[in-house]
Amino acid sequence: MTLTVYLSGEIHTDWRQKLIEGSEQHKLDIVFTSALTDHEASDAAGDHLGVESDQFWRDHKSSKVNAIRTKTLLQNCDIAVIRFGDKYKQWNAAFDAGFCNALGKPYITLHAEDIIHPLKEVDAAAMAWAKTTDQVVGILKYVEKA
Repeated sequence: MTLTVYLSGEIHTDWRQKLIEGSEQHKLDIVFTSALTDHEASDAAGDHLGVESDQFWRDHKSSKVNAIRTKTLLQNCDIAVIRFGDKYKQWNAAFDAGFCNALGKPYITLHAEDIIHPLKEVDAAAMAWAKTTDQVVGILKYVEKA
């Protein structure tokens, strides 16, 4: 069974690559999709629609263009992995988790123990919470091979 796994969340570490490599190591039949991980390109996603003098409207347009990608990929995935890092607040990742929950899409949260409390509602709706990419690979291995 081929699984489509959407990778959401922080973009400043190599967690996506570790998941992909771990899945390849176990020869898992998984197609990974992801949010745009180039911060500048994401911020500029709506710039081709016209120049804005107000940052709010630039961000507003770009977030809507980004949402076309995000919504489409989330609706078409089998499972989402949502990573919360410790350096920045990933409000978009929390939004993705809520969207998955509303769609009935299973998701796995990936984060350190020191942010359990602020993510308690997000974790409560998740099918699993993992602390490491190896744990996520183990879950994906079980789902894909079982």
